[in-house]
Amino acid sequence: MATRKAMVGLVALAATTTLLLTSCAGGGTDGGDSGEPSGDITFLTNRTDLQTDGTWDTYVEEFQKKYPDVNVKVEGITNYADDVKTRMSTPNGYGDVLMIPPSVSADQFPDFFESFGSVDDLAETYRFQAPASYDGEQYGIALGGNANGVLYNTEVWEEAGITELPTTAEEFLADLKTIKESTDATPYYTNYKDGWPLGGQWFSNVGAVTGDPEAQNAMTDDDAPWTEGTDVYAIDSLLYDIVHEGLNEEDPLTTNWEQSKSDFATGKIATMVLGSWAISQFAAAATDAGIDPSAVGFMAWPATAEDGKQYATIGGDYNLAINKNSSNKAAAQAWVDWLLEDSGYTETQGMISAVKAAPLPANLQSLSDNDVQLIEAAPAPAGEEGLLNNIADKSQVDVWGNIYRQKIVDIARGQADGDKDSYFAQLNEQWGEAVSELSN
Repeated sequence: MATRKAMVGLVALAATTTLLLTSCAGGGTDGGDSGEPSGDITFLTNRTDLQTDGTWDTYVEEFQKKYPDVNVKVEGITNYADDVKTRMSTPNGYGDVLMIPPSVSADQFPDFFESFGSVDDLAETYRFQAPASYDGEQYGIALGGNANGVLYNTEVWEEAGITELPTTAEEFLADLKTIKESTDATPYYTNYKDGWPLGGQWFSNVGAVTGDPEAQNAMTDDDAPWTEGTDVYAIDSLLYDIVHEGLNEEDPLTTNWEQSKSDFATGKIATMVLGSWAISQFAAAATDAGIDPSAVGFMAWPATAEDGKQYATIGGDYNLAINKNSSNKAAAQAWVDWLLEDSGYTETQGMISAVKAAPLPANLQSLSDNDVQLIEAAPAPAGEEGLLNNIADKSQVDVWGNIYRQKIVDIARGQADGDKDSYFAQLNEQWGEAVSELSN
């Protein structure tokens, strides 16, 4: 068995960090000068929590000190990925600046978004480029980046007597069983009803199991990826095993994302698979409940690669893009640039900045302390930028979505026919047919 690493609680800083906003001094900047951005723009965002707590209002106020003639309307959307993808059927229905829904394939980028410039020209300035580039052009820039892994309540895990973080799936399951037996907390919370936490939050860990940055690309040539030895097999197997062994909430149909933050913070929930972007939200919930935000911990995916190392994938969160149909592209560009460079968004959210010159956030220090290797998924080969999503669409196996993982949960809890082997065989059949049809 691999040597287990010392448990380190990862404290999110969002609840106590002051907004680091940069703005023009004084008031009265003349917005009427030639070339000064002006006009009304709409910004679509998945961060509804920042709309509710007034953070976006603060950002807009600071932005307008620099660009007084640009009016920014922020529209928060709860079911962001699905709703915005639907709205993209109308040229002016998806705002001026938006986060690119993950199901939009790369070959569709030129149809919907304005190019920021060539990939090569922007490479010296920005990281996380690959998911939002196509044919040498950059159509999106990550608002921030995350490490992928698992949030855990440090106090619950300590109450259960667990003193070392798991580095294998078997250890992780054993720890969840210990939590179930020795605490009142729900060991794992699926967020099944909201759905999206069963999508990209899980799939983004592909690569962490084997330590292979090409793991996602490999799926485009694999006609049976749900076979033992692959990342996606290990990841989806862990979900099945958690539910099959009764280590999740009693009724997945009644989960609630917003409530889960408070329940996690107060020790009713022990563990969730989420990226490091969530640390600040859960730390804020802890603070609101009068609990030390150090209760919010973050660990790498519980797996050890053949080289004996543990890995965590890092990647950009949603990518900012400009609607190619926008009538105020200069204003939209100004808002994008300000968010990336001046807003302080990544500092307050504990995220990795897409700007390479910016330092890494303090909340990834525990990964470094435990010798976890950080890897970024390799870009798709030239000409295959949209292939993974196209195969997912053709096969109807939404690897970035939640539908088939909800089916895994249903089978594991006895509410749908089959078992893990039969369902994985079905996934392989669907995926394999699409690979045969679409791959070179």
